[in-house]
Amino acid sequence: MTSSLRMTRRAALAGAAFTTLAAPGAMAQAYPGRPVRIVVPFPPGNTSDILARLAAEELQRRRGVTVVVENRPGASGALGVQAVTGARPDGLTLLVTTQSPIVVNPPLMKNPPYDPVRELSPVALFGRTGFVLVAAPNFPANTMAEAARVLRAAPRGTYSAANPGVGTMSQLAMALLGLSLGTEIESIPYRGSAAALVDVAAGRVALMIDGFNSAVPMALNGQVKPLAVIARQRSPLVPSVPSLAESGVPELADLEALSWTGMFGPAGTPPEVAAWWTDALGEVMRDPAVVAKLAQTFVEAAPPVSVAAFTQEIASDLAKWTRVIRDARIEQQ
Repeated sequence: MTSSLRMTRRAALAGAAFTTLAAPGAMAQAYPGRPVRIVVPFPPGNTSDILARLAAEELQRRRGVTVVVENRPGASGALGVQAVTGARPDGLTLLVTTQSPIVVNPPLMKNPPYDPVRELSPVALFGRTGFVLVAAPNFPANTMAEAARVLRAAPRGTYSAANPGVGTMSQLAMALLGLSLGTEIESIPYRGSAAALVDVAAGRVALMIDGFNSAVPMALNGQVKPLAVIARQRSPLVPSVPSLAESGVPELADLEALSWTGMFGPAGTPPEVAAWWTDALGEVMRDPAVVAKLAQTFVEAAPPVSVAAFTQEIASDLAKWTRVIRDARIEQQ
């Protein structure tokens, strides 16, 4: 079986196969009862780390629950994920991560070291942020509609796009944009967003899609030109930037690339755990002070949806990014 067929099959099975929460019975009457360890598969300062530490602080204050946040970066998030997949499904070891280790990295890997569909149980989704397309000051377009015309008319290789690294959401979102416009935009990987955005601001690279927290401050300072939020509607975090749906380009009307942060347990995590965290995180994320604090870092507080809705969103994202990786011929690592 070819790699692309394996990728497609994995995505197709995701909706039905994602590990469901185990039946009640094994949980103590008063969860959690002991300190909870949250593993973040990235270094401190990542969006998932910010949300995990905020949750830990608020739950200690509101419910007297001790939550220890442990950063386990490495191998594109795999080390942190595997620290949770190998844990007991008792609700005391949980993963808080952005979507890349769940729906992007597995289809990008020739031999992924874990299967998020079968080895993890979704618990709660509680944070979102977005991506914005920015252009160099010398790029000959100031709106998304103008940019679409420029990119379609230009000979192949005329314009390139920076991204913060191979396999990032930035790279995949730009690939999706190119596929939607019917044009190929050369991808140039950097080691992180900072260096990539510097080259865009200097006019050495034409375009970049990046997260709000990295790209929006430079756009607000006039160093790069914001063309569109990669979404169907404007974001309350950057209300001055139009969405792709407003661009007037029909092919882009439904295009969307959003980043979420979610909580997972090992396969077989009891449903009481999801219920407890849905209630607890909902209380935190509806607090106006928390909403305002997160908005300062360009993260939108998202009161948790049901486990079923979160599971469906994961399956949909996995299918979408698997398809983009295949259609854009992005090489598996």
